[in-house]
Amino acid sequence: MGFILYLIVGGLIGWLAGLILGKDVPMGCIGNIIAGIIGSWIAGELLGGFSNFGPDLAGIHIIPALIGAIIFVFLLSLILKAAKKK
Repeated sequence: MGFILYLIVGGLIGWLAGLILGKDVPMGCIGNIIAGIIGSWIAGELLGGFSNFGPDLAGIHIIPALIGAIIFVFLLSLILKAAKKK
């Protein structure tokens, strides 16, 4: 049950990151989950000790994971835009 909750929280964080940036995450729901989980990892790497800041749901700290997911979705949108131009 914990893994399913982890995926749900990751999906919600990825979805929020897409809403904040006004970008669609590719692959819909799966893309949101991936963006949220990778965003959580990015936040852990970039923020170090501050990655444990804020509320925690299913092992994901919401605020740092959202920041990381926003970074990930932004970079992904830049990469996809560059790929479309070629």
